[in-house]
Amino acid sequence: MSALMYLIPIALLLGLLGLAAFLWSLKSGQFDDLDGAAERILYDDD
Repeated sequence: MSALMYLIPIALLLGLLGLAAFLWSLKSGQFDDLDGAAERILYDDD
């Protein structure tokens, strides 16, 4: 039972860190252009 007193706050902290990282990636524009990199290889830039 005492292990749950450590594991629950650790799990909540890791969940909040993951959520913060996801929100940061949304704010910094990581998901803005999902098709651009996939189509860029098809164009010939010679």
